[in-house]
Amino acid sequence: MGTYKIAVLPGDGIGPEVTTQALRVLERVGARFGHTFQTTQALVGAAAIEAEGDAISDATMALCQESDAILFGAVGGVSRYEGPNSKVQPERALFRLRKELELFANLRPVRPFKALLNASTLKPSILEGTDLLVVRELTGGIYFGKPSEIRQTPHGLEAIDTLLYSEGEIERIVRTAFELARGRTKKKVTSVDKANVLSSSRLWRRVAERVAADYPDITFEHLLVDACAMHLIRRPASFDVIVTENMFGDILTDEASMLAGSMGMLPSASLGTRQTAHGTFGLYEPIHGSAPDIAGQNKANPIASILSLAMLLRHSLSLEAEAQAVERAVEQVIDAGYRTEDLQEAGKTIVGTEEMGRLIAEAVTATSS
Repeated sequence: MGTYKIAVLPGDGIGPEVTTQALRVLERVGARFGHTFQTTQALVGAAAIEAEGDAISDATMALCQESDAILFGAVGGVSRYEGPNSKVQPERALFRLRKELELFANLRPVRPFKALLNASTLKPSILEGTDLLVVRELTGGIYFGKPSEIRQTPHGLEAIDTLLYSEGEIERIVRTAFELARGRTKKKVTSVDKANVLSSSRLWRRVAERVAADYPDITFEHLLVDACAMHLIRRPASFDVIVTENMFGDILTDEASMLAGSMGMLPSASLGTRQTAHGTFGLYEPIHGSAPDIAGQNKANPIASILSLAMLLRHSLSLEAEAQAVERAVEQVIDAGYRTEDLQEAGKTIVGTEEMGRLIAEAVTATSS
């Protein structure tokens, strides 16, 4: 029994739709387990730009600081705020949250449901046994390095981006990966880099080797990012924990999402070192974008948002039984043959966003511990 404060930032596109279903499930969790979840919603992304003049306001940042966790929807996909000429872009909200709240570790689990093995473009025999976790460094690297600009030269335009990592930034993310591996079955860490080309990756590899020496119980290997991209398709079940830098992680996790059949199935957590009274403070969001092409049509898959809620319960609120109840509810609904449009399969029942959320919420109540 407890009281928990959650900042809810639905955002743009399908963000509000999928977040609504996650909150529906949260309400059932509270009723079943006797918890009080105090949720406060605020604008973020294009919705915040239009109402408040910025992708995220100082007041919303303060709300997040005062909460135990953040449940995030999606931002972007609004054409008038896209492109290099836009003064304020919706995605700035996420960058600010990650940077100012020091959420340096992005966790993206990939475990295809047995009932959805045919939803992937890969053979079920290749997918079987896949249960991996990508740990992506989130606040450094080329996305944050300066200078980053397009500039005029006597010979025409040129562009520059800066890929910068400090020893400390590398060590804390690699150590996070090893600590997570200790709690998993395979107890294996794969460090992914491009050490045959990039100086930043050569430092990454050096630091990773040093950290690995502190974890003799964990199997450790290096893998070049291009080889990792290949092996994710060829032998995904061989991986356990993958740790890598910001851009590589961004790309590899989108690739890995197809192992589960749809980006609409995959949750994520962004964590730092800050501890609240209940657990590790973090931001939780589906890995998919705002999908403006299907927004408002009751077509979006809310499962990634609901599974992100399960991660929130586990990591930020230390409610393991509650997290497992949500995950079992999702699996039960999938096993019963219900699918959203992104997972169409012959002989299965296609339902909309709201219906999928309702089914999972009801399963939370019905599922025994």
